[in-house]
Amino acid sequence: MSKQGSGWVELFRHAAVALGYALGFVVLRQISFSHWVIFAGFRLCALLLVPYRYWPALVVGEMVPLGAIGFTHSERYGVLWSVLYAFPPIALAMPVVRWCKRSLGMFDSSGHVKVLTLLLCTLICAVLWTSVNLITLSETKLPANYPQLGYTVYAARWFIGNFLGVLTLAPLVLCVRELRANGLVSLKQVLSSSLVVEVLSVVFPSLAIFVWLCLSTDQESLRQACRMGMFLPVIWMALRHGWHGAALGGAAASVAIVLTMPERYDAGTLQAQVFMAFAITTMLLLGDRIAMLDERESRGRSDARMALALAQRNLILGEMQLRQTSDALEHVREGVQATYSQLLERLRHMLPVQDERDYRLRAAVTQQQLFRLADSLHPMVWREGGLAAALRQGAIARALDDSDIRYWCNVRDRDIDHLSNGAQVALYRSACDLIAYLCDAAHATSIRVHVRVGLRGGSRWIFLKVEGALGEATKPQVKHDDLLLRLSSSGGGLNAVEDRIALYRGQLRSRESHQGRSVSVLMHDLADDSVVI
Repeated sequence: MSKQGSGWVELFRHAAVALGYALGFVVLRQISFSHWVIFAGFRLCALLLVPYRYWPALVVGEMVPLGAIGFTHSERYGVLWSVLYAFPPIALAMPVVRWCKRSLGMFDSSGHVKVLTLLLCTLICAVLWTSVNLITLSETKLPANYPQLGYTVYAARWFIGNFLGVLTLAPLVLCVRELRANGLVSLKQVLSSSLVVEVLSVVFPSLAIFVWLCLSTDQESLRQACRMGMFLPVIWMALRHGWHGAALGGAAASVAIVLTMPERYDAGTLQAQVFMAFAITTMLLLGDRIAMLDERESRGRSDARMALALAQRNLILGEMQLRQTSDALEHVREGVQATYSQLLERLRHMLPVQDERDYRLRAAVTQQQLFRLADSLHPMVWREGGLAAALRQGAIARALDDSDIRYWCNVRDRDIDHLSNGAQVALYRSACDLIAYLCDAAHATSIRVHVRVGLRGGSRWIFLKVEGALGEATKPQVKHDDLLLRLSSSGGGLNAVEDRIALYRGQLRSRESHQGRSVSVLMHDLADDSVVI
């Protein structure tokens, strides 16, 4: 596009911004009055959300309707009044808004608003706009017999009107902006949001009841009590949803107070609006603090979940390394077998028969040791028949059988096969550690393992119980170090098991009786299956 064409497009955009702002200004000015200046909120929202390059268009959009009104009433109130009236107050707020956005950081890097800075900007702008109104009023040409003006009363009304008008609209608009940025875009998402649901089901009905009570009674004390009671939904929403809830509840409560106004300059309504302005300000600050604490807690939970998922993946990766080492040892065993066979075949005619038998026996023992080591690192039965088969007839069963310890395992294949990889690893390694612990600490002569898996609340739970019972022999002949090696146990006992099952929100209980000792473990399958073994 040529420079001339782009210039026309930019000029059209400025004209559209000026026209749109002027229309909104004129419409909102019709429903505003001295102590509820709703177009002040529209003015500040425009400065906060419109890019800097369109700010001159906003000045033009406000100066045109104000200039038209000033020109129309110039003969009645004077030329100086019409000139002052045509001056756009939005121009005074521009340096304040720019300072709050750039120097005080009203919006952080992610676009979230800082409520304290927003309230400070609102307060300064309300003071400036009230000052402009007072200056314009001071230059108004009045009839000779007109009563003396009470500038203090007008200042209070205009300040409350500007301040409450901004608090009614600006936080609401910024709240909607943040919700859209957080992904709340479609109508279905909006209606399913707990914030919107509670506004529709709690705030609106309660405020409607208060408005009805105000309009149906003639007692001013009851009216004032109902207006003050409109503060309660704002508290509820602030405590529930932070400053977002305070923004929505405050806007609704501000409109509800105006609906109960019997006349334009009602003193009771003005008092209620002063109280509501203070209430909304307080709840916005409190809600911002609550939202900050919720975000910090949410970030902490997210970090904890990430750390837990990382630990679970590390557990699976460690098991993968053990499996790779087991495969490598199995290849070494096969190589040793082939080498021994070839070597003895070539030297068969040179060796005595007895020596040949010894060498073959040593070769068989070496191969058996390599097989046991490979199987202890990662049971080969696990790869072929699953975890249930590994628990029944894998390295655990062979190690206990070689140590003359009776072993029995009760587990159902179809239940345990549905577990994630990490949960299966934690279950098997915990069983190995518990068996090694009971054989050493309780001198068990028989081991019984029970495994149960169930589904509750969308997640699976795992129950493991290992019982070590004493038989006729008080202390079986078990070499603890050899058993630890055969089971690939860490040797850390119950502490090691507790640390491992903590990755799956596990709990451990130990019970001792005259017949022996039993340890039970309850875990929840919350593992990340992004790593497959």
